[in-house]
Amino acid sequence: MSDGATPRPATVAVNLGGGALVPQVQEVLGDGEVVVSIDDERVRDAEILLVLSRDRETMEPSAVPSVRWLHAFATGVDSYPLDVIGDRIFTCSRGANAVAIAEFVLATMLAFVKRLPETWLTEAPENWGVAQLDVLAGRTVGLLGVGAIGTEVAKRAAAFDMRVVAYRRRAVAHEMSQIELLPTLQDLLGACDHLVIAAPATPDTHHIINATTLAAAKPGMHLVNIARGSLVDQDALLAALDDGRVACASLDTVDPEPLPAGHWFYEHPKVRMTAHVSWYTPQMQAAAVDILVDNVGRYLRGEPLLHVVDPVEGY
Repeated sequence: MSDGATPRPATVAVNLGGGALVPQVQEVLGDGEVVVSIDDERVRDAEILLVLSRDRETMEPSAVPSVRWLHAFATGVDSYPLDVIGDRIFTCSRGANAVAIAEFVLATMLAFVKRLPETWLTEAPENWGVAQLDVLAGRTVGLLGVGAIGTEVAKRAAAFDMRVVAYRRRAVAHEMSQIELLPTLQDLLGACDHLVIAAPATPDTHHIINATTLAAAKPGMHLVNIARGSLVDQDALLAALDDGRVACASLDTVDPEPLPAGHWFYEHPKVRMTAHVSWYTPQMQAAAVDILVDNVGRYLRGEPLLHVVDPVEGY
């Protein structure tokens, strides 16, 4: 990396297409160039690899020895062959979809307490002005993971006058004073009315929500998973739904994806499932491009990069 403030020429390889990314990256490169085909001989001089295709068959040949930094256009990296990165810098687009997902979480929580869509009328009801509804104000939301998504959820939950508690592996105080860190995961589940799973998928978090942890859940808890399906033991979740410890599970991510036809998730009356769409917004790609362009500029100026991934930790 250069220690000067002026961007120097560099070659960026894109391992699948590139589309609208190419002109924006080219602009920040100045005299550098963007190579959009791994068959192009200029790839062997590339310092930066933009990873649009995460399969091993594409990543291995495109991660040539000259590459010093790989950037994933996605936010989660659990599906990448991390051994391909080696000791090189690896970054991702963490936070690009955090606001969209946080709004989705609040929507699921509101739908649960306001009993939507079942409260909507399709015919004349037996009684007007009668419904068993609840509020978010005064209730407790528990965050399993307080990264970019968890932080955005906390901001919105606090605006609804909710108590916000969280559990993270590293017991480091959060910059948001409204977030109260709890010492154990069992403490978290025992305290919250709504549990929001927003932790990365790693070997350490596989089935972190299981029969043991769910046994500590506050009765009637609402579980929201917008992270990865692998964090939840789905057999244990079924038992908790059936015995009432979990009143409802709002699942935007399941295991496996896509979920096969006939799975009990589709039919269970206490499951509300969506097809891993909480991240979507028309502005998401633009936000990811902004992160990428910012990081390319930082790289060329010799500045620290944003959203660096630890391949050993997996996030």
